[in-house]
Amino acid sequence: MDWNRMPDQPTIDKLVTGMRERNFNPVVVPDRQSALEKLKQTIPPMADVMMGSSTTLEEIGFTAFLTSNNHPWRNWKDRIFAEKDPQKQYDLRRASTTSEYFLGSVKAITESGQVLGADGTGSRQGGYMYSARNVIWVVGLNKVVSDLDMALRRLHEHCFPLEDARMKKAGARGTVIGKIVIYEFEGVPHRISTILIKEKLGF
Repeated sequence: MDWNRMPDQPTIDKLVTGMRERNFNPVVVPDRQSALEKLKQTIPPMADVMMGSSTTLEEIGFTAFLTSNNHPWRNWKDRIFAEKDPQKQYDLRRASTTSEYFLGSVKAITESGQVLGADGTGSRQGGYMYSARNVIWVVGLNKVVSDLDMALRRLHEHCFPLEDARMKKAGARGTVIGKIVIYEFEGVPHRISTILIKEKLGF
């Protein structure tokens, strides 16, 4: 199974329509450079920003840009990493899900616009679901699948093995699929924005 096959234009058009109807507010950009510029334009100066772990955000250059401190935002991770007490750092991580802007990616999007998110701990999903004031998903169009059954297959057959290998390479014990969330609709019309990129990004 080719889990990174790019959709054709009619499928992208259907996807965009479905995501708009679900209040996921999609915009399609041609490449990773355009995605990074879109993020810079979208997040206002002095905003509190939290970024969930994301290979996609790394690949478009946002992770390096945020950690460079060469930006006009307040980075939650600066506060988190500055705190050396484990319990206080944990409390800050929980609090960061209420950030003004919470950024990350997802595991799959169906052609009708449903979104599948998953985490070992659920730290990203908490911000996505409710806590963060604004959410921005950044997603390569290689993550588009036909339906929810295929989205779950993509998670288990493709995303999990790659993430587990990445974690082990970094010196961790690996990962687990602890929380799975299906996003059907967002009740706050402009809370979630989605940047869809016409490149193979993330996994």
